[in-house]
Amino acid sequence: MSAPMLLKLRNLVCGYQNQRVVQDLNLHLNAGDIGCLLGSSGCGKTTTLRAIAGFEPVHEGEVVLDGEVISRAGFTLAPEKRRIGMVFQDYALFPHLTVAQNIAFGIRNHPRLAQLTTEMLELVNLSALGKRYPHELSGGQQQRVALARALAPEPQLLLLDEPFSNLDGELRRRLSHEVRDILKARGTSAILVTHDQEEAFAVSDHVGVFKEGRLEQWDTPYNLYHEPASPFVASFIGQGYFIRGQLIDAESVQTELGVLRGNRAYAGISGAPMDVLLRPDDIVYAPDSALKARVASKTFQGAATLYRLQLPTGTQLEALFPSHTDLNAGDLVGIDVTAEHLVLFPAVGSVPAHAPSVEPA
Repeated sequence: MSAPMLLKLRNLVCGYQNQRVVQDLNLHLNAGDIGCLLGSSGCGKTTTLRAIAGFEPVHEGEVVLDGEVISRAGFTLAPEKRRIGMVFQDYALFPHLTVAQNIAFGIRNHPRLAQLTTEMLELVNLSALGKRYPHELSGGQQQRVALARALAPEPQLLLLDEPFSNLDGELRRRLSHEVRDILKARGTSAILVTHDQEEAFAVSDHVGVFKEGRLEQWDTPYNLYHEPASPFVASFIGQGYFIRGQLIDAESVQTELGVLRGNRAYAGISGAPMDVLLRPDDIVYAPDSALKARVASKTFQGAATLYRLQLPTGTQLEALFPSHTDLNAGDLVGIDVTAEHLVLFPAVGSVPAHAPSVEPA
C-alpha cells in the first residue's frame, strides 16, 4: 500500500514582493519520502522552500500540508504553527549554548526533555559531545547538531537549504548518506535544496529539476537519467552529448554511428530530424569495431576512465571504459553503441521556438 500524500504544491506562484520567481509549480511528496529541488543559482528552488516554510507569501496557488492549506494568496499560516523543521545553510546554531542545549532549544517544555535530548545525540552520533560548544566542533558535527535540533520537535516535514554546501567533497558525500539514513530511520519526510546532482541523487527519492522558475520534471533519479522529459533535463542530469539523427521508423534512428534501435516506440514522422542523447555508458570499447573515434582527452576515475572522443565529422562523445583500457590523447579507438534505451527529442530548429536549446552536458 502506498504512503499517503503529505505535501502538495498546487499551481504555485511565489517570489519577493511583486517579483514572480516561481511560476505554476505542481508537485507532491508522500509521507516518509525525501524530495529534492535541484537547479542552478537563481532558478527558484530556495524561494519554493521558503514558501513551504511560510517565510515567503504565495501570489497564486496553494501549499497543502497533511490535507490543510497552509499558504495561499492572502493567507500564510505562521511558520511556527506549521510543524515544519528547517536546517539552514549556515547551521544557525546558538554559540552560547552547548550542543545538548542547542538540540533541546525547540523542545524546552517537553516532559521527557533530558531523555529526548540524549536520544537525539545518539541518533546523530554525537553522544560524547553534548557538553561542547558549536565553535569546538567541525563543520560536519555542527551540521549534525543542526539536524538533531530540527528533528527534536518531531516535525511533519523537514526542509534543508543547501545543507552540505559549506563542507568539502568527501565529507559532503559521507554526510549526505548519513542524513538519508537518519531521516529514513525516523520516517521523517524532507525536502532538500541543492545545486549538486550527486548530492540530490544520494539523498532523495524524488528530484525536481528547475529551470528559470519552472519545474521541468519531478521524478525518481532513475527516470530523470533514463527518461528525461525535455532536452534541458537530459543535458542537466548526468553527462552526455547529443548527436543529430533522422527517424527511420517508430523504433530506429539513422545517425553517423549507424542505425540505432530503441526498445520502445518514439513519436515523430519518418525522416524527421532528431537529437539523440548518448551517455558515457552507452559507448563501449570495441577494438575490432569498424566504427572509430579519436581520443581528445581523458579523466581517470578509479574503476573507470572517462574519455572525450571525437568522430571523423567533428562530433564529440563521452565514453566510460574500464580503467585497465589505457588510451592516450590522439589514439584511434574502436567503439560500439549499446544504447538500447534511446533518448530522442525533435531536433532544435524543427520544433516551436519556445523549446529549450540543447547544450552539451
